[in-house]
Amino acid sequence: MTSWEALTAELDLWQAEKRMATFWWRDDDLIAPSAALDRLISLRDHFNIPLALAVIPETVDSSLTDYVTDCFILQHGFHHHNYADPSAKKSEFSNARPVEEMEADLTNGQNILSQLFGDQFLPFFVPPWNRIDDEVLQQLPKLGYIGLSRYKPRLKAVPAAGMVEVNTHVDPIDWRGSRSSLETSQILTMVLEHLIARRTGHADVREPTGLLTHHLVHDEEIWAQIYKVMSFLCNHPSVRWVPLPAAIALIDEISEDIFLPKVEADPADGNG
Repeated sequence: MTSWEALTAELDLWQAEKRMATFWWRDDDLIAPSAALDRLISLRDHFNIPLALAVIPETVDSSLTDYVTDCFILQHGFHHHNYADPSAKKSEFSNARPVEEMEADLTNGQNILSQLFGDQFLPFFVPPWNRIDDEVLQQLPKLGYIGLSRYKPRLKAVPAAGMVEVNTHVDPIDWRGSRSSLETSQILTMVLEHLIARRTGHADVREPTGLLTHHLVHDEEIWAQIYKVMSFLCNHPSVRWVPLPAAIALIDEISEDIFLPKVEADPADGNG
């Protein structure tokens, strides 16, 4: 199991090699204002870390616009319902549904969030349960999406022509057990393994290490673990938290016209 000392040693290697260990933060399942959202935003403000919020379009509360200023808004499915066969893993956008039906949901969801959040909305698709049928994935650029975000190291920076992928890699919740926080050593292992894979070329070095949170289900232990990890990372000189557009800017295989015109894409943004 990984210790704080082991993670420090890895980050020290990044510093010695004059490399920046980039991180980014995505929180899922946002639909409405809540005490948990207030706490999430306070955490963001405390550390001055860029935050991307994955919002469920069908049930989004229009009053959210007053609560999520300075956050990037992403699209988290449409209904967030499971349509997969009983024997398959959960998925809203699975081959159990007609492609035309899924495309209609994608378009409707994008229109809802674009109209509600304006320039805050990045046409990035976050599939519920981080799963999407490949046939639908390939249609995303034609439907106006510039990006996809799932979980675990990406296999390709550009999974479909005209669209990038920026994933998350560190989820502190013990979903299959207590549904509270994983042990600190388990969380640090996820961070360390992705950093080592990036540094040694076993994962895309350009993909920032992504923290994935779910504010609506956090108990006190989960909040505490997130705070400890963020505090540690923000105090190491080789760490830089970047906004999602900066992660896009690091991908060489795309042209600059993929960016929205009013999005700042400076990798130096954020606190570290």
